Amino acid sequence: MSNLSGAPRRSGPYWLNPATWHLRTRLILVSMALLVAICGAVGIVSYASMDLFLTRQLDKQLTQAAHRATEFGRPPSGGPAGRDPLEARGQGAGTINARIFGSTVSSAGFIDDDGVRADLSAEDKAVLLDLPGNGLPVDRSLSNGDYRLVATATPYGDIIVTGLPLAAKQGTEASLVWTMVLVSLGGLGLIGLAGTVMIRRTMRPLEQLSEVATKVSRLPLDAGEVALAVRVPKTAAHPGTEVGSVGHALNLMLDNVSNALEARQRSETKVRQFVADASHELRTPLTAIRGYTELLRMTENFSEDGRKSLGRVQSQSERMTALVEDLLLLARLDEGKPTEFGDVDLTQLVVETVSDEKVMAPGHLWQLQLPDEPITVRGDASQLHQVLANLLSNARKHTPDGTTVTTGVMRSADGAAVITVTDDGGGIAPEFQDRIFSRFARADAARTGTEGSSGLGLSIVESIVQAHGGSVEVSSRPGWTEFAVRLPLP
Repeated sequence: MSNLSGAPRRSGPYWLNPATWHLRTRLILVSMALLVAICGAVGIVSYASMDLFLTRQLDKQLTQAAHRATEFGRPPSGGPAGRDPLEARGQGAGTINARIFGSTVSSAGFIDDDGVRADLSAEDKAVLLDLPGNGLPVDRSLSNGDYRLVATATPYGDIIVTGLPLAAKQGTEASLVWTMVLVSLGGLGLIGLAGTVMIRRTMRPLEQLSEVATKVSRLPLDAGEVALAVRVPKTAAHPGTEVGSVGHALNLMLDNVSNALEARQRSETKVRQFVADASHELRTPLTAIRGYTELLRMTENFSEDGRKSLGRVQSQSERMTALVEDLLLLARLDEGKPTEFGDVDLTQLVVETVSDEKVMAPGHLWQLQLPDEPITVRGDASQLHQVLANLLSNARKHTPDGTTVTTGVMRSADGAAVITVTDDGGGIAPEFQDRIFSRFARADAARTGTEGSSGLGLSIVESIVQAHGGSVEVSSRPGWTEFAVRLPLP
């Protein structure tokens, strides 16, 4: 079963921390504990009732045996001599009888299993002398077992002791105990299995709710078109029950979220279409501005200030054209249009792109780390060139002259091609690294530089790399920054 409250960190072994137990486990254990308590209470009451019944029955038999022994052993003339109480009729096997006169025990013995009289030991006689003569039954342990004894004083000055063995009573009680234990264990086992099945079936709707929530939590809902088709099954979404009400409410929430995602997607599509259309429409006037600017520069004579102003117009139109081209590229990537892939030699691509950057930024120190053998991937050469050009341009724009920029190509241990662009500039602020690949994200204060930035370069890098089935990461600290592009090898 999925954890309904998430997956908290467990401290110590699982079974030693009840807070980490599944709800199903808790219900089963609580049910079993209650059943054990009930069985224990029933067993104790049954044992006490049986003990009381057997004791009363034994006392009744003991009273009758004592009466027979007293009547049979009565002295004929009131003296200490009299018949042996064991010779009285009706005395069963194991019966003890003795006559006590003062501190002397006479006629002490018991009937063995063969019906023959046997004498008591000195230790047993000492136990008999210690009995209270109030006629109340007491339990004592003798050499031949446990007994229920009663000492009855006669009118003739002697005491007749009569005892019956407790073996039959103890055997009956032991049988009762074993019967209760075995029946309770069997019942607990059957009830435990049946309860586990029932609890599992009862908890199944909660598991379905957990599965649905887990699936939704793993969906990429932040951007793009999301098909939120997962729902709680109808069997777990009946409003008439507690769990069903939760399932029904979860389905309503998912419907609301799905509608919101569809509305967001429609809005994003409209915005992207507007950006694509606007960018496309801006290309024509920007081309005209650049053309007329070149024409004016070639055909007209301007003052020094006029030439500077015309140059400014031309540079800004070129910057605007580059921004429009970036927006168009992002729009095409967002539409997910298939790209024609071919074999691209990353080693040659790095050498050519770094050579271009050397011309544009001779004040930086450009270094290469290349493998002995070329590394080839499947991709769009122009787009991968733009990825590398944007990363190198980013390092050039945001670091001062004298910065060392190292570009490397290698094969990773997991079979991927890795392109790294590393510089020893000022680094990127930690709070900006999480959103550095977002569109129009700019943090020029984090790295020095004089050139402006539209904030689209790294977003274009991430979009192109993802379209090629790869990933891009950034790591930075003061004095060291590295962008790593991972591309799958064919």
